[in-house]
Amino acid sequence: SLENQNINSSAVEQAVINFRLERNLSDPQAFQQWLDSNQMSYDSFHQQVEMGFKRETLKLSIVQSQLEAFFQERKAFLDTVILSRIVVADYELAETLHRRILEEEARFEQLAREYSLTPERSVNGMMGAVSLATLPDSLKAVIPGSAQGQVVGPVEIEGRWCLFRVEQLIEASFDDPKLKQRLQNELFEKWINEKLNTLTVKLQIND
Repeated sequence: SLENQNINSSAVEQAVINFRLERNLSDPQAFQQWLDSNQMSYDSFHQQVEMGFKRETLKLSIVQSQLEAFFQERKAFLDTVILSRIVVADYELAETLHRRILEEEARFEQLAREYSLTPERSVNGMMGAVSLATLPDSLKAVIPGSAQGQVVGPVEIEGRWCLFRVEQLIEASFDDPKLKQRLQNELFEKWINEKLNTLTVKLQIND
């Protein structure tokens, strides 16, 4: 539980100092005004910081053992690809455009501006980053193994024919601190929700 955790008091002090520096509250009078405006005493503020530490420590102790497995489970959603596309109405045209690109008769960007039916034609067909997990099945099969700059297609999507150029594959890394923090928060929320659901079920049984 939160109460039973020993928190390093110097770490709490350092967190208080950092908090004050970040918000330009290093002047004692300014800090006192801030406390007053938030209806807090110095002690209650200190307790809040300590509780924050305890919550983080609890979070880490709960999620640490499950974090890597959770990362692997979510990896398909975390890996992204930056794509450009040309979307046309018929297969023959898509095939012709693909051949022209392969034979270097025309550049992908030029053909996107000239022929594509979708709004990103104005930016050379550039779609931006897309999660690999959200790609249509026909693309999921080919995109992950494609080299940067490779043109894939024609692929039929919703009755239209598309050519895709792979601009960049961005693989999620377990060592990315921001991503790790995000996954910790997700996993902790999942854990809390499971606990709340269990509690709700118990309450209903006991009613």
